[in-house]
Amino acid sequence: MSVASKKKAIIIENIKIAEDIYSMWMKAADIATLAKPGQFVSLYCNDGSRLLPRPISICEIDREQGRVRLVYRIAGKGTKEFSLLNAGDSVEAMGPFGNGFTLEGKKALLIGGGIGIPPMLELAKQLNCEKQIVLGFRDITFLEKEFEPYGKVYVSTEDGSKGTKGNVIDAMKVNDLEADIIFACGPTPMLRGVKAYALDQGIIAQLSMEERMACGVGACLGCVCKTKEIDHHSNVKNKRVCKDGPVFYANEVEL
Repeated sequence: MSVASKKKAIIIENIKIAEDIYSMWMKAADIATLAKPGQFVSLYCNDGSRLLPRPISICEIDREQGRVRLVYRIAGKGTKEFSLLNAGDSVEAMGPFGNGFTLEGKKALLIGGGIGIPPMLELAKQLNCEKQIVLGFRDITFLEKEFEPYGKVYVSTEDGSKGTKGNVIDAMKVNDLEADIIFACGPTPMLRGVKAYALDQGIIAQLSMEERMACGVGACLGCVCKTKEIDHHSNVKNKRVCKDGPVFYANEVEL
């Protein structure tokens, strides 16, 4: 699939897995062929009044069956519409977009927070090294069992209902986790803490940024993030999360 063209994807399964969290498998062979861990797709609403696509991270890739899995949270009318789709329905999709994660390291620490957890699953599957996985939730957990075949899983919850009480940094410290590289996806406050931890420990870190996106292809500059170096496209110290990211090395971005 050309990333510049919309194609119809057929819904195979779309089920609720936690409060306001849905798991969607869709038949999209061209996307599955090209997709890498950390990339995302843009889904278009069938309601014509909602013109802009909704960017959703790729959770799993099944190239043999030509399928991709998206796990998303209902955050507005667009994602609410997606949650009502049934097997056999279709949705217009574009992608995959973004640069994804670079597969590297000998002992990796994978960190996901909230809806930043789903894209870490395909990364856990494809990384060929020792892996420790830290998943952070507010209260209700999801997907943690699906990570267990790929590494030791540690959970943190803000209310202490499961795992370490607190955030992912608390879980890392309580369990005295060590690694030579960190991969992380989640809200900016979490990424800020991961970056500070990585710099303090002298560990390389790849961070997948979460930003609101409009066009998804780098044209509108609506999802820029601050960077240390001047961007050749805009000639200022920022980069486009949808086009230049969403994954950046921690020393490239200001949080």
